[in-house]
Amino acid sequence: MFKKVLIANRGEIAVRIIRACRELGVRTVAVYSDADRDSLHVQLADEQVCIGPHQPARSYLNIPAVISAAEVTNADAIHPGAGFLAENAQFAEACEDCRITFVGPTPDNIRTMGDKVDARKAVVKSGVPLVPSSSRRRRRSRRNVQEVIETEEEALAIARDIGYPVMIKAAAGGGGRGMRAAHNDVSLVALFRTTRAEAEAAFGKADVYIEKLIQHAKHIEFQVLADQHGNVVHLGERDCSIQRKHQKLVEETPSLLDDKSRDEMARHVLRATRAIGYQSVGTIEFLVEDDGSHYFLEMNTRIQVEHTITEMVTGLDLVKWQVRVAAGDKLEFDQRDIRVRGHAIECRVNAEDPAQGFAPSPGTLTQYRVPGGPGIRVDSHAYLGYAVSPFYDSLLGKLCAYGDTRDEAIARMRRGLDEYVVEGVHTTIPFHRRVMDDPAFVAGNVHTDFLETSASI
Repeated sequence: MFKKVLIANRGEIAVRIIRACRELGVRTVAVYSDADRDSLHVQLADEQVCIGPHQPARSYLNIPAVISAAEVTNADAIHPGAGFLAENAQFAEACEDCRITFVGPTPDNIRTMGDKVDARKAVVKSGVPLVPSSSRRRRRSRRNVQEVIETEEEALAIARDIGYPVMIKAAAGGGGRGMRAAHNDVSLVALFRTTRAEAEAAFGKADVYIEKLIQHAKHIEFQVLADQHGNVVHLGERDCSIQRKHQKLVEETPSLLDDKSRDEMARHVLRATRAIGYQSVGTIEFLVEDDGSHYFLEMNTRIQVEHTITEMVTGLDLVKWQVRVAAGDKLEFDQRDIRVRGHAIECRVNAEDPAQGFAPSPGTLTQYRVPGGPGIRVDSHAYLGYAVSPFYDSLLGKLCAYGDTRDEAIARMRRGLDEYVVEGVHTTIPFHRRVMDDPAFVAGNVHTDFLETSASI
């Protein structure tokens, strides 16, 4: 096991990693920007290193600064958390070059699955269904047409071939950025340029591809865990359909998939994970239609924000296992040992104002009280007097509710939301209350267009 782990992240995920490491008997190093000097993860870590000013490019995304912090503190591993450098193959390679263990998958894993075009090529070999896209057109026409689309003319030809509406997607990156829906030729031309520019600005690469827009679908993701010895398990699936601008707001597990669809998707997930030689925790995401048809969306090569609810229904500590796998430990269980019990829901409590289009709401917390009681879990880095920064993600905390049944989980979530007190900033708590009371949500009739079609939200 490692002696010391540096956490190359901030906020609640940094706190979560520190707590897992402490239980493993591993010392921790917190890195922070000057804007995060008073953050909870800085207070909880055994050692602290300031790595730069508030701009992410000069601090949390500054690879030399992070590596230097690890070297001066003699950290033998770096955990990248859930954002910033977590899915950066160059960073993982830099860790290897400096003989520091990267707590995550291999650089090749990250590079392959981080490029959506390469990821599609990798999983299709395992029989995983794909959404009709620019790559499908190449196979039908037998033309030597690249999956990455470089011209408006090519984009128009592919969109007409697939049929509108279509999604224009950045080949690199994630987090809901670099994605635009086009419904006709006019919007396609305009959005093609916009998406390429966004991709270049966000990911340093203007490559985009086009795929069929699957409307009114469920967004289902499977949690996987794989060690360095060829052992692979999945830990069930989560429904992440309630989103705003491709950003997840509410997640639950298990989903309401029928057993046949769940088992078929699980087989695809295990085959794909083994085929790419994956190591560490990861998530394979699908779009699922009403008839059970499912299509590969992407793979996230990191710990997910919503890993908490999977922990609640499986009893496994995913962050601890992520660290243990990186240290070379074998999984102590196989797929037959995995049991999903009960139901869990997560609401992301963000410092945003739903009444103002979910505009960020920075400020100082003048009141802060988290809920408790049976079946409630709150992962947060916030505290009374904490200053919510305008420079970073607006997530304040993850409110999770567990019950023996879905109805009990919903009831506990309602109670938790009523008990959660935050003053000094606007939050998404009122929004989440409306979701929990929405008849369609209660009935399980959710899809990626839920917010646009619900009359009560």
